[in-house]
Amino acid sequence: MEPAVGTHLVGIGATVGAGLVTMGAGLGIGLIGKSAMEGIARQPDATSRIQTAMIIACALVEGIALFCAVICFLGLGK
Repeated sequence: MEPAVGTHLVGIGATVGAGLVTMGAGLGIGLIGKSAMEGIARQPDATSRIQTAMIIACALVEGIALFCAVICFLGLGK
């Protein structure tokens, strides 16, 4: 039995989507780290507050990235 037209494109789309999610998360966390290091260099007294905010922001970025990657891979099951 022949697969439906365009079915093979779902796998390609999921792979590209997962790759874009990974690149976006890496870029976002890199920018957060860069900004945190600049902030700590300018204001060493605020290190603990900056680190706390950086960890929370990184966790939120990772959560969104994981959610998006799961959605991409769920598309493979259809």
